[in-house]
Amino acid sequence: MFEFHQDKETYFDYQYRTGRDFLLPFVLEKSSLPPQAKILEIGCGEAGVLKAFLEAGHTCVGIELQAHRVELAKVFHAEALAKGQIQFVTRNIYDIDPEKELSFKFDLIILKDVIEHIPDQERFMGFLKAFLAPGGKVFFAFPPWYMPFGGHQQICKNKWLSRLPYYHILPKPLYRWLLQTGGEPADRVQELLEIKDTGISIERFERILRQKGYSVLLRRIYLLNPIYFFKFGLKPRIQTPLISVIPYLRDFISTAVYYLIEPK
Repeated sequence: MFEFHQDKETYFDYQYRTGRDFLLPFVLEKSSLPPQAKILEIGCGEAGVLKAFLEAGHTCVGIELQAHRVELAKVFHAEALAKGQIQFVTRNIYDIDPEKELSFKFDLIILKDVIEHIPDQERFMGFLKAFLAPGGKVFFAFPPWYMPFGGHQQICKNKWLSRLPYYHILPKPLYRWLLQTGGEPADRVQELLEIKDTGISIERFERILRQKGYSVLLRRIYLLNPIYFFKFGLKPRIQTPLISVIPYLRDFISTAVYYLIEPK
């Protein structure tokens, strides 16, 4: 496991700067947010990304399932929280009725490195529309499942397993055996196996978009994920146009994809 995965203050800063320098500009390429727009981030973690939107004058809500991460988010956003500029909900997204439990709907919904963790993604994409205001947009960023670390194996405690690419696509019994043999604790093995069940390719994601009636406003496939600039000092690189249009091959050699979508 890399040190920044354990240093939450550093990781918060990486997420904030990624949101400020890449995510927000990407959204604004195809969508002008209204003043004081309502922004929802699902799976917000410590809500580093939302800091960029708070600085732009927007009102933010973060939904996060893990209570300890929400407690850290409240510390990092203490001033905005006191001013009523941000609020947090510690719930499973499927348990929230936006019509009854939220005071407004959202101009932009953000899911950064989250969709690959959500079960029943077809149901989720339909459910998501209930949170959108008229004209609202949704931003997604995720690692394609077949990319070198699409299984999130970088979170492994074993140094070699955390740096070994592609083995997450092995058959599930063999993958489990490797993790267990490498000394990964049972809860980490279970987490990685769950990601194996929910990891998503570019092709499957776009198929779900079509099935659920979404239009793609903007898509950008990255050879080098923008957050790698802050994690490893690697300058972001957009995937070549040729590779970007070759289904499946692009998944193996692209480390991130950004989407801005809206309901048709």
